[in-house]
Amino acid sequence: MPQMPRPFAHPFIYPLVRHLLRCAAALLLGLAPLAQAEAPQQQTQVPGYYRTMLGQTEVTALFDGAFNLDVQRLKNAKPEDIRQLLARMFVGTEKMQTAVNTYLINTGRHLVLVDAGGGALYGPTVGKMLANMKASGYAPEQVDTVIVTHMHGDHIAGLIDADGRATFPNATVFVAKEDHDYWLSDKVAAASPASWKRIFDGAKNTAAPYLAQNRWQTFTVGTQLVPGITAVEAHGHTPGHTAFAVESGSQRLLLWGDVVHNHAVQFRRPDVTFDFDVDPKQALATRLAIFQAVAQSGELVAGMHLPFPGIGRVRADGNGQYSWVPVEFSPLGTK
Repeated sequence: MPQMPRPFAHPFIYPLVRHLLRCAAALLLGLAPLAQAEAPQQQTQVPGYYRTMLGQTEVTALFDGAFNLDVQRLKNAKPEDIRQLLARMFVGTEKMQTAVNTYLINTGRHLVLVDAGGGALYGPTVGKMLANMKASGYAPEQVDTVIVTHMHGDHIAGLIDADGRATFPNATVFVAKEDHDYWLSDKVAAASPASWKRIFDGAKNTAAPYLAQNRWQTFTVGTQLVPGITAVEAHGHTPGHTAFAVESGSQRLLLWGDVVHNHAVQFRRPDVTFDFDVDPKQALATRLAIFQAVAQSGELVAGMHLPFPGIGRVRADGNGQYSWVPVEFSPLGTK
């Protein structure tokens, strides 16, 4: 019986197969470093703006940055209670990250900036508003109106650059008369705590170029700053602390400034105050009144120290407690 040939027994087949196997191994070894290559980390964040429509009005939230505040700045509650509330929301129990938000309102006739952020006053983690405004498609020269909730530095320092020049060359700045009279007063400054000296100095430096150009004006509660934007009483955190109602058609957004400094604590415990409240009792009364009103109406609100973009609604949970319900990120044109 004839013997069957062994696989690859032909003198030309075996060397060919061996060569092909060697080539395949070399190819695989050559590709291995590509599959395992380490990509360099980018260490950058996306531009900080969020855009939504309120009727026919465009609202752009601009992230100015964030800083860490000591939890001891929260008052009127036991430290262990405050830390428990912070831990409940998985945020720092010694230092609290606090966002700084500003809002750009395009009514179709006016481009209005509400608050200007901290500028160069608070270090490298704050002062991003201008860059984010440009990333959002707008230039500071296009802003014709700036409205200020109050004159603390993290809300107005962005009105000037590092050399003290006006950031918004074509804008008129509107400030509550009570805040103007308080923070620009040498007499009040002299009678205030020494730790507040830099607030008074910052207010004067910020106002200076706009006052010199006659582009600094005061208003009172109830004033319509531009069509569709009205000043709403929210005094307490500062003498003239003001919220602004933005309305378009049947829709309304309340820009409430510093009604809340920490979402983890003050929605659950609205009685907790902040050590930079000029009038803590009035600030508390304002927070309770606004919480009750917006929880009942279901209207949108926006806060300068709520987690970016700081837009959402307030839900009443009973027993004097509330919850913050942030908006969901969505494309423009959806409801």
